[in-house]
Amino acid sequence: MNTADARRVLETALICTQQPLPVRELRVLFNDELGADTIKALLGELQDEWAQRGVELVCVASGWRFQSRPEMREYLDRLHPEKPPRYTRATLETLAIIAYRQPVTRGDMEDIRGVTISSQILKQLEDRGWVEVIGHREAAGRPALYATTRQFLDDLGIASLDQLPELQSPTQGDHNPFGALVQAAEPRPDAALDDAPELPLDAPDALGSQAELLPSPEAAAPGAPQPATGANEAGIGDQDAEQAIET
Repeated sequence: MNTADARRVLETALICTQQPLPVRELRVLFNDELGADTIKALLGELQDEWAQRGVELVCVASGWRFQSRPEMREYLDRLHPEKPPRYTRATLETLAIIAYRQPVTRGDMEDIRGVTISSQILKQLEDRGWVEVIGHREAAGRPALYATTRQFLDDLGIASLDQLPELQSPTQGDHNPFGALVQAAEPRPDAALDDAPELPLDAPDALGSQAELLPSPEAAAPGAPQPATGANEAGIGDQDAEQAIET
């Protein structure tokens, strides 16, 4: 089989599949007659061939897939105008802390956020397939250690945690340090992300002080939801505070 035919086989398999395909599965297409390095070289050539099109070939955590380019979303959304459910700011903050500080316990997350994290938030992220328990810390009560999953990386369109958006400090004039993560998680019409988050996130730097955990309304990004006034001072938990934000 010549190079052109091999590229055509790879292209067909990747277009027709609904899930990313790793190189080891792509080798099955050729009865393992082509090595992994050859497959990767052919995939690189395919990427170049599709460089000027509305669809791109990318490598994510679970393998290779075709997906629409971000600039195409405006048009493709017109085919499916319904809006996906939104996640609360507390949920997205918790996800960002797990992503950047993993593995972490629930206590670690609460220390960073400065408020109690409800079990419902963690269950929601687990049900979405974005986080999972990978073990337990050898401490009193053996608290569970949370980390992100391959599905989380796939939905972000990246192959490893090293490719996460860089966290910026609020002192640099950016009051939305987790915003890049949330923006990257916005759904693409072809990426099986019908319920991905859309809510703007005005979150603190995970490494910042507790005083920075609840930015003032003036510091919030335009259009971002404001924290419920007096929620933490009154001892209201995350679940009530989230309802206040959503209303």
